[in-house]
Amino acid sequence: MFVDRVKIHAKAGDGGNGCVSFRREKFVPRGGPDGGNGGCGGNVILHVDKDTDQLSGLLYRPGLIAKRGGHGRGKKQHGANGGHFTVKVPPGTVVRRLPGGEMVADLVAVGEDFILCAGGRGGRGNYTFKRSDHQAPREFDYGEHGEDGEFELELKIVADVGIVGYPNAGKSTLLSKISRARPKIASYPFTTLNPVIGTVEYEDYKTLRIADIPGLVEGAHRNVGLGHGFLRHIERCRFILILLDMAGVDGRDPCKDYTRLLEEVKLYNPQILKKPRLVVANKMDRPESEIYLKKFKRLYRGRLLKISAEERIGLNELRNLLHEKLL
Repeated sequence: MFVDRVKIHAKAGDGGNGCVSFRREKFVPRGGPDGGNGGCGGNVILHVDKDTDQLSGLLYRPGLIAKRGGHGRGKKQHGANGGHFTVKVPPGTVVRRLPGGEMVADLVAVGEDFILCAGGRGGRGNYTFKRSDHQAPREFDYGEHGEDGEFELELKIVADVGIVGYPNAGKSTLLSKISRARPKIASYPFTTLNPVIGTVEYEDYKTLRIADIPGLVEGAHRNVGLGHGFLRHIERCRFILILLDMAGVDGRDPCKDYTRLLEEVKLYNPQILKKPRLVVANKMDRPESEIYLKKFKRLYRGRLLKISAEERIGLNELRNLLHEKLL
């Protein structure tokens, strides 16, 4: 099960209490205070890991609780610091504080560590209160409470290219032909229910990450058909590849599909349309595709690439074009 949204409770460790102690040894009648400080509580840390691609690891572990610091002891012994609780999250994770939904972090950089909840400071022992005019202090501090809160983590996939299209346009087939990804492929709509990432490798050892975004439907900007769950994954992509079924399979009209796709994306987030994009006409091996293509060219005057993902027609040209645009 692909998980791209979870709610969690995080609690950092409390600081340890300071200690009240006096040195008591033979031949040292006035040893003075020697109570140590408490240790600091552990932090709850989110670590951005390149090998993690979803949030499923948090689905059955919604409580992230770090260890508390140890209490101070006599002989000026400080308590041990509490261990941090570190959890791996994928690049593109957005963290929001509940219940208001305020964004507290946008984690994109691989290797980044974000302190979600900071541990409490340890309390001071009575040794730190010693002064020339106060040589037998009995004061000490309790450890501070660690931060806690309710949070929502949401994944917005980070990819170089996002393939956008209506159901059954051939997105999964295209991804499987130009990368090593193996998404589920079938002749019915909504075969892909979750985003799939594939890596395109080139002879110069450069690579591109391509995301197969599940098919959009009308009203996606209003969250129809899990629209928001699909659309948000386009926001991170550097380049948008609009894939159209130019053969009109399932009675679709490529002209209407193109217009509606742009409208749905615009209504969701107009900034996405400012990204560079390419329109790709798929299923050009079918005879009816030429009829729809002539009609489509009257609507769209920009660059159009003709392919057949199933027959591997035009895929080398597509790979080279993506290399030219993005690498």
